[in-house]
Amino acid sequence: MANLALFDFDGTITTRETMAAFMYRAVPARRQAWGRLLLAPWVAGYKCGVVSGVSVRAAVVRVGFAGVALASVQAHGAAFADEALPPLLRPEVMARIRWHQQQGDTVAVVSGGLDAYLAPWCCLHGLALVCSTLEHRDGRLTGRYQGAQCVGEEKARRVRATYDLAHYGRVYAYGDTHEDLALLDLAHHRFYRGQEQFAHA
Repeated sequence: MANLALFDFDGTITTRETMAAFMYRAVPARRQAWGRLLLAPWVAGYKCGVVSGVSVRAAVVRVGFAGVALASVQAHGAAFADEALPPLLRPEVMARIRWHQQQGDTVAVVSGGLDAYLAPWCCLHGLALVCSTLEHRDGRLTGRYQGAQCVGEEKARRVRATYDLAHYGRVYAYGDTHEDLALLDLAHHRFYRGQEQFAHA
């Protein structure tokens, strides 16, 4: 039986978070300027531990993308995947991905990052993708996520909805933060920050 390998993206495949860097590229400079003022209380609350990452990301997407043309964000996403992501990739993790592919395993990125840049990157590397998606209507973004953000328990829920885990010989999962623990719990082989965990984190 083939295996299933599930990789978080930010901090696992890459050396750092990528969403903020993408926002800097994709959001018009003028909107960024007043957006920083609007978002300052949210960011401060997050740093103090009283506002969740989910809430901050929702606010950032609302301020940054409400009313923006979908085609523009997709174009920025393709350029970001091509130009900005390659220097951030961890060579050892990319080698592990290739190893799984050579074994004939199904390999998927499971991320809270945005489909705008993850979809073209995963397409380039022959990877499946389960991630957060931006909602759009009539060719423009609404400033909301389509459904829940793909973090925490939602990662595990999405994987179970996409894959019948019983059809795979072994399941591997790779993550680096508490938002990945539910994903790791799906797996026979759990790797947290590069180290295999032989008991629940």
